[in-house]
Amino acid sequence: MAIPAILDMWIWALLMLLLALPLLSRTVNFYFKIGSYCLLCLGASLVASVVCFLVNRGRTVRNMRIVKKFVRVFKYFYGLRLEAHGVEKLHDDKPCVIISNHQSILDMIGMMEILPKNCIQIAKRELVFAGPVGLIMYLGGVIFINRKQTSTAMSVMGEVGDILVKENLKVWIYPEGTRNGSYDMLPFKKGAFYVAVQAQVPIIPVVYSSFTSFYQPEKKIFTSGKIKIEVLDPVKTEGLTVEDIPELIKTCHSAMKEAFFRISDKLNENRTNDQALQPEQ
Repeated sequence: MAIPAILDMWIWALLMLLLALPLLSRTVNFYFKIGSYCLLCLGASLVASVVCFLVNRGRTVRNMRIVKKFVRVFKYFYGLRLEAHGVEKLHDDKPCVIISNHQSILDMIGMMEILPKNCIQIAKRELVFAGPVGLIMYLGGVIFINRKQTSTAMSVMGEVGDILVKENLKVWIYPEGTRNGSYDMLPFKKGAFYVAVQAQVPIIPVVYSSFTSFYQPEKKIFTSGKIKIEVLDPVKTEGLTVEDIPELIKTCHSAMKEAFFRISDKLNENRTNDQALQPEQ
């Protein structure tokens, strides 16, 4: 048999193996999808960075429009369907602070699905060193903070409040401060609320439904699924001061938690079942 024919056979065999890997086991399928997702992020970030340089010549929030077009395609690769309600509340041409729950690396897909124009984001400083991903975040105007140095982080947050008003921007912040794959919401940190109160701009809560029906890293599950997104009514901050922040946090956390359970069908069903099993008092 000719060498070219043998090589063709090996190439086809390798391709068939790669195609079959996700079907071999749930664990292999999970790592295959996570790996491909990371590669997709790297590749898209690299290409998007080049486009941003060519179109806008450097760092500007306008680059997020380009990033948004790239990321909105990701959902088709992983069979994710998104259903968003109340998105029009984000399109008022006034500065505001947008807060949302933070579950996993897939949050980016939901965020880019509804991201309004002139919206910057806050991210941990370590991400700026994440190769092409860090580069595209920098080009998109993302503000990086060092969460380990509280005084520095709060100083940056103070500057963000000034920028919002001066440049008529919106800022997207995850108030939980870290990914939370549990069936609840973590306590909120003060940063986002400090910015809103300082700038006297409204807070607009955004809630993603639970990903647990299709994405559970601890169980190595990553299948297709549906993400519900609900934009809640703006919470006004006019007239509030730093002393009002604890109550403001409580109000937003309560509203988002209620919405989270309401739009997360599986969790709502589990809560109903748990209540039914509890003995009467």
